[in-house]
Amino acid sequence: MDEAPVKPAFQIEVQNGLHCPECGSTRLYKDGFRYTRHGEVQRWLCRNCGFRFSWPRAQRQHKGQILKTKRDKYNVCQVGASDGGAKNLAGKAVALTEVNGKTGSAQAGATLKSSEAYVKGKILEYLWHLKKEGRKPYTIIARRKALLRLAKHGANLLEPESVKETIARENVSINTKVHYVSCYDGFAKWLSISWNPPQYKFEGKLPWIPLESELDQLIAGCKKRLATFLQTLKETMARAGEVWALKWTDLNGNILTINSPEKGSLPRQFKISDKLVSMLNSLPRKSERIFGPYENLANFRANFVKRRRYIAQKLGNPRINKITFHSFRHWGATMLYAKTKDILYVKQKLGHRCIENTMVYTQLVNFESDDYHVAHAKTLAEEDELIKSGFEFVRYDEKEGVAIYRKRK
Repeated sequence: MDEAPVKPAFQIEVQNGLHCPECGSTRLYKDGFRYTRHGEVQRWLCRNCGFRFSWPRAQRQHKGQILKTKRDKYNVCQVGASDGGAKNLAGKAVALTEVNGKTGSAQAGATLKSSEAYVKGKILEYLWHLKKEGRKPYTIIARRKALLRLAKHGANLLEPESVKETIARENVSINTKVHYVSCYDGFAKWLSISWNPPQYKFEGKLPWIPLESELDQLIAGCKKRLATFLQTLKETMARAGEVWALKWTDLNGNILTINSPEKGSLPRQFKISDKLVSMLNSLPRKSERIFGPYENLANFRANFVKRRRYIAQKLGNPRINKITFHSFRHWGATMLYAKTKDILYVKQKLGHRCIENTMVYTQLVNFESDDYHVAHAKTLAEEDELIKSGFEFVRYDEKEGVAIYRKRK
């Protein structure tokens, strides 16, 4: 006699009375855990309506004890918690043929809800497809945001003309519209939907470069972990995601290695200052990652924006409000090229594969200000300190017996 097949872990029927807070169904998947400061929290996915919710592990024995979290609803950025269960992330599509356990026509209003659920389910399937194809997490998240924003603003993602009308209506930059078209184009090809994409042209623009004094003021005004993160951005010219992914094993004395490059960039190493080494070593080592296991980069960025606004108001300098994580990369690359005039060296430090991406920094050497900090050194020790601080040698004054250095303000 054949034994009944064993269900995989993610297809466990709930026997303890737990039900979906959205539709009341007990047809649930176990969908992994959320890892919080207070421990593991069981995550569930409703097979009937696709709603995702969390239930504290410590309260499992209490029937109906449910912790709803807004982020879990349609939280498609964490795609594919378990193999084989990913396709069922589109559980809301079931509502097209089954509403409250019934087939055929549904009650008034159910059709609209079901079509929205079907589209969201298809988005989930598409994101899981991208993950299986080896796309980077930041690519998956960017496409998720674009598709959900289009749907939120009235686009029916199954009808290309509706998408084109929504993109045309959106009060955003041309470059953002180019991004929307690119994201939907991939989604449409995956669904085998034929469409003629609108012809928006990418508008290149030169990045805005802050002063070093403004970057230093921002770093000084932040708390320890955020200040360390910003100092790392300044000294390595790395992208925020690359710094966020740094592990303690990537730090070896004064050498910091970028082992998780983004956007197809190359791995690279940097010799960092003693100041940054001290700041990094002062952080608690609670996980293998330097900047901690709990918070995601989006929340970290939101905290940065709040702190930046406070510092800009306190110092009465609205320019500080224009500084982003990426501004540190633009500033560092511009200063490095202005100092070395070696575009290949700058390309290597930025991790670019194509020199065309690096050439933009050759256009930024005409700074708004030609003011410099000037310093003199009489001993080799003083010269070493100036060089470590970013000063460049100008000339040696034999009459005074001093070496003259300068650094752009």
